[in-house]
Amino acid sequence: MAKIIKAGISKAASQEVDARVRQTVESILEDVAQRGDVAVRELSERFDKWSPADFRLSQGEIEEILASLPEQTITDLKFAQAQVRRFAEAQRQAIQDVAVETLPGVILGHKNIPVNSIGCYVPGGRYPMVASAHMSIVTARVAGVKRIVACTPPMHGKPPAATVAAMALGGAHEIYILGGIQAVAAMALGTGTMAPVDMLVGPGNAYVAEAKRQLFGRVGIDLLAGPTEVLVVADETADAEMVATDLLGQAEHGPTSPAVLVTTSPTLAQETIQEVARQLTILPTADIASISWRDYGQVIVVDSLAEAVQEADRLAFEHVEILTADPHYFLEHMTNYGALFLGKETNVAYGDKVIGTNHTLPTRGAARYTGGLWVGKFLKTVTYQEITAEASVLVGEYCSRLCALEGFWGHKEQADLRLRRYKPEAVQEGGR
Repeated sequence: MAKIIKAGISKAASQEVDARVRQTVESILEDVAQRGDVAVRELSERFDKWSPADFRLSQGEIEEILASLPEQTITDLKFAQAQVRRFAEAQRQAIQDVAVETLPGVILGHKNIPVNSIGCYVPGGRYPMVASAHMSIVTARVAGVKRIVACTPPMHGKPPAATVAAMALGGAHEIYILGGIQAVAAMALGTGTMAPVDMLVGPGNAYVAEAKRQLFGRVGIDLLAGPTEVLVVADETADAEMVATDLLGQAEHGPTSPAVLVTTSPTLAQETIQEVARQLTILPTADIASISWRDYGQVIVVDSLAEAVQEADRLAFEHVEILTADPHYFLEHMTNYGALFLGKETNVAYGDKVIGTNHTLPTRGAARYTGGLWVGKFLKTVTYQEITAEASVLVGEYCSRLCALEGFWGHKEQADLRLRRYKPEAVQEGGR
């Protein structure tokens, strides 16, 4: 039976935070919907102390920012984007259009059509989330999206150079230095100076995730990717230093980022708690990671690997690291996760920054029903049908009777019209 050695904040406290976030987001979205650019500018001044003449960067400004970066930085960005592009291209090749003759003369099919326009939110604030530009923009370009709008907040009163470079190198068509709810709202709803998009993608804090949730329906969204999560599943073969390092490596994202250890080893559980405390005395980002660990960190001891799978699937976390003697046991048995990291040689940072799999992943239990961002998220799988006159008679006779069964007389007439046109003697008695 699972035993919680360290618990996070209560469910009630978490729900109270969620309620405050919902109310704040609702009021800001309404403000942007009503006042457009004026509201966006006021919100940017209020939250980011940022009010340039134009939030959109010109091509000249983009080129100047690119030129300001070291050559090694540009090389590194291109390397990371090449990995993301390579994997996205392989995924795209796996998605095929379909056309099949299901009955003589009946052709049914589907096509995969790219979304026309998307808005990519690239988080900033404390950290420039450069890699998020690769994950959304590069993947969208591989899918064939025609218009890609990218927004990121300013840092220290100016555009974050590396993030802007990643956006430009990735292929964004419009780049705005604009953050938070106001950026998401502007992209989704449109303003006087920004045309609305069809879909929002990208991770963000709780406010950005809530804004996407409330805007869903007016626009599409990739998924609700809120504050990051990490689950480490470990047995007695793991060591506390690695477990603690990998937990704190995600906890530093923000004060509401859950980091959880599930282990079959009570000894490792206690050693990890001690090691986390030690590392927090030297970690440069301990001011944030310590709050996250205090409020959202958990350590759970289980009796077996099978029970570890059950706990991991119950949590359904975004990132799941497997530090056990047989990592593939979890690949074969787990069903709820955003991304799985198998063995001590890999880690979440690889997935977040450079290896090629997408880092925009489901959080807060959404892994129970969806995977993360991938090239397929930017494609609409739409169907079509085409049949011969002879097939129309065959299908129409069944359709006419089934429509009558349900009382849909207008539907029935659609079928009967084809029967009269293509085989008059096939019209059924009873009409309407």
